[in-house]
Amino acid sequence: MPEQAAGALADSGRKEALLSRMWDFHSGLRMGFMLSAIAEIGIADQLVEGPLSVDELAKRTGNNADGLYRVLRAMASKGVFTETSHRVFGLTPLAEILRSDTAHSLRDVFRLQGKHFMRNAYAEIGYSIRTGRPAFDYVNGEELFTYLAQHPDMNELFSGAMGNAAGQTQQAAVEAYDFTGVRRLVDVGGAHGHLLASILARYPDLGGVVFDQPHVVPGAERVLDEAGVLDRAELVGGSYLEAVPQDGDVYVISHVLHQLSDSDTITVLTNVRRAMDPAGRVLVIDPVIPEGDVTHPGKFMDITMMALSEGRDRTEAEFAEVFAKAGLRLADTIGLDSASSVVVAVPA
Repeated sequence: MPEQAAGALADSGRKEALLSRMWDFHSGLRMGFMLSAIAEIGIADQLVEGPLSVDELAKRTGNNADGLYRVLRAMASKGVFTETSHRVFGLTPLAEILRSDTAHSLRDVFRLQGKHFMRNAYAEIGYSIRTGRPAFDYVNGEELFTYLAQHPDMNELFSGAMGNAAGQTQQAAVEAYDFTGVRRLVDVGGAHGHLLASILARYPDLGGVVFDQPHVVPGAERVLDEAGVLDRAELVGGSYLEAVPQDGDVYVISHVLHQLSDSDTITVLTNVRRAMDPAGRVLVIDPVIPEGDVTHPGKFMDITMMALSEGRDRTEAEFAEVFAKAGLRLADTIGLDSASSVVVAVPA
């Protein structure tokens, strides 16, 4: 084959590969919506005992068999579910993640993504690009947490989804950081107490506080009780923008600061600095974004923050800057390549 023709063929192949990849991105929008719908229906839970026909699945869940089949067929082509025989589907490792009853479940994450108040915010990301303001506020008429406070059912789903999403990264943080010798740990923005429950279960001499909004923190009682650590925990309601519980020697702030503007982040960290033991530490569990074109999940989480809030995910240098403005010093970053890292700060 002449060299020029071979070059043209190779160039054509590259273009086809690029076009194919872009079409995959385009299909991703539909895949996300299908995942949300299937998570809401609870199909994965129906398949725990083994494969079932689409007709049986439709009967059990009150759906149209043909529509359900077409969606499951498309999802199976991406490895989510498998068509074990004609119109019969079973679980795959990816589909297992949509079950409700597993420690690594993301079912509520996908259910939340499909709710109108969330998906419309993502659809209006162009508003955030144009204005620098949260698209959520634009499409819903109020900011996220005000909305959730007025819609208890969605607040419950949101808390469950955040527990799903943070569970894996929080567990990794618990395993990566040594809490030996810690006397009193305060979990700032601790929601329903999953993180504190994990830490107290591993360290029987440790006591802790779950601190969050008054309408959120009561949900932590059940989680802590089920973990057998409620007797070593306090539940405190309040606003971290005003003050935090006093006299902790470690303050954990997990997946909170990336929801906040730099100004509010500095306010929270300043409140922690004022309340903490002089020899105390602050542990921030958040994505730490690497510089350059490096692939990292935090870069897409940052877009979620842009759509939903005034927050942002930060680089290590940006963490150092907000710490310094709050009277703290970045001392260490653990798991820099992880989806979420443990960023350690101490009094400056």
